[in-house]
Amino acid sequence: MAEGNTIFIGRKNVMSYVLAIVTQFNNSAKEVHIRARGNLISRAVDVAEIARSKFVQGAKVRGISISTDDVPCEDGSVSKVSAIEIILEKL
Repeated sequence: MAEGNTIFIGRKNVMSYVLAIVTQFNNSAKEVHIRARGNLISRAVDVAEIARSKFVQGAKVRGISISTDDVPCEDGSVSKVSAIEIILEKL
């Protein structure tokens, strides 16, 4: 996986991430990986669905993987956070 084709979902608005996906596909990327953790997982799903259905003709979801990431806390402990990766592929 090319690191440049990975979109990390954060606190920006949904359309910012959709634009990033459209830009990747317009720059001849064959696939784009969308990653999110915790409460932002639903935003990642929204981004993927908006990009696929409205802006990138011929795009499909090639795969979805879920995992648990270890995130260090300020007190030195480690917290487990759910994560998702959605792979969009342009046909």
